[in-house]
Amino acid sequence: MTYSYTEKKRIRKSFAKGAAVLDAPYLLATQIESFASFLQADTPPAQRANQGLQAAFTSIFPISSHSGNARLEFVHFLLGEPAFDVKECQQRGLTFAAPLRARVRLVIMDREAPKETVKEVKEQEVYMGEIPLMTTTGSFVINGTERVIVSQLHRSPGVFFEHDRGKTHASGKLLFSARVIPYRGSWLDFEYDPKDFLYFRVDRRRKMPVTILMRAIGLSSEDILATFHDFDNFTLQAEGASFDVVPERLRGEIAKFDIVDGDKVVVEKDKRITARHIRQMADAGIKAIEVPDDFLLGRIVAKDLVDAETGEIVARANDEITEDLLDKMREAKLTALPTLYINDLDRGGYISQTLRIDETADEWAAKVAIYRMMRPGEPPTEDAVEALFKGLFYAEERYDLSSVGRMKFNRRAFPDKIDDKTPEWYRRMLETAGTKNELGAGTLSNEDILAVIAVLVELRNGRGEIDDIDHLGNRWVRSVGELMENQYRVGLLRMERA
Repeated sequence: MTYSYTEKKRIRKSFAKGAAVLDAPYLLATQIESFASFLQADTPPAQRANQGLQAAFTSIFPISSHSGNARLEFVHFLLGEPAFDVKECQQRGLTFAAPLRARVRLVIMDREAPKETVKEVKEQEVYMGEIPLMTTTGSFVINGTERVIVSQLHRSPGVFFEHDRGKTHASGKLLFSARVIPYRGSWLDFEYDPKDFLYFRVDRRRKMPVTILMRAIGLSSEDILATFHDFDNFTLQAEGASFDVVPERLRGEIAKFDIVDGDKVVVEKDKRITARHIRQMADAGIKAIEVPDDFLLGRIVAKDLVDAETGEIVARANDEITEDLLDKMREAKLTALPTLYINDLDRGGYISQTLRIDETADEWAAKVAIYRMMRPGEPPTEDAVEALFKGLFYAEERYDLSSVGRMKFNRRAFPDKIDDKTPEWYRRMLETAGTKNELGAGTLSNEDILAVIAVLVELRNGRGEIDDIDHLGNRWVRSVGELMENQYRVGLLRMERA
């Protein structure tokens, strides 16, 4: 066999004894397929999927004027033929690229018409510049030089829960945190501090109590406490109160008085209530027990208590019960007293105590606080405040979890299976949310935000597991098509602002 001096011949010699079962995979498939899905050059304009370059255009258009009298709509884009082939570009020091033209439609509205009426429509092709093309070997020719875009490894969109491994505080206490990472948009972080106050922050800005965010999405103090706490119900009497007992909740507590069943003492005073005592109370059918006022002191009121005659609010939700407050309630002839069920073991009052450091009073005040955090120094007008808050997590053009992010979010924040020790408030939340499949909107909903906070509260209560951020299942490979789409979207955003 003769060899040419000008043509390269690389002979592949195999020293394997066994026959090859599988052919070597096509190693350029990832790059070439990613760029093909980005460009969709061979797909008719009307049949293009909303991905890649098509998605970049549709996310920016339509562009409306400030007055609302004109609107620029995107119809489709067209790719021309490259002026030179790959070899010529390498010889001449040029970029191997094709001209990109977009067909846009200008819609002019009639100002003088009483209703929204179209006055004129113009359609035209606009030259958008040159777009580099990929060669058959998965590379680009830029100014005559062959270059390759390397895929990047990022955190996958979704929600992730972790802790600081005890390194932040000197005591070694675990501080749990959660992060909602979108494909495009603002990052939302939740974190505990060493005093167990729960905070949130947007795009790593100044942290604020998480109850401000809950107020901003329309929850009152009563709603917040009812969402993240179970209640203990008491009926006030002239002296002491009747306690609607749930035996399982008393486990591990120190009895402050004798718990009796008729003449029989089930639990003696100052004794710890064990599982045996719980079974005895359940067998005896004890539904309510008489408790002294001392048993009520220090508990947290779950709802606003209103004097039926005067309409005066005697106690507000999240107030601590004192002797003076009990006297006021008896004067107002109030009998029903719902309190928060809190213990030191697995039902912490983290949301209740965070609510105490929240200085906002209503939804508007909460939104203004968030606006001042995001836009310090700017006056908070009503339109500006609403537009900023909506644009953070609820606007499709600014926020997108992506299909993968939504799938991972729903799997983590809305678990299908829960154990027997799951508190009632969490069961209610999951039942209200219903069964979540792997599909959904790319934006966040109020339900999503509350679900993330709920998982974080359960982690602090000792239930649930954190995520391993180094696991490759929590990573996302951004290949050439995705990287180019992001760059084109940035360029189109600049054009929109101009």
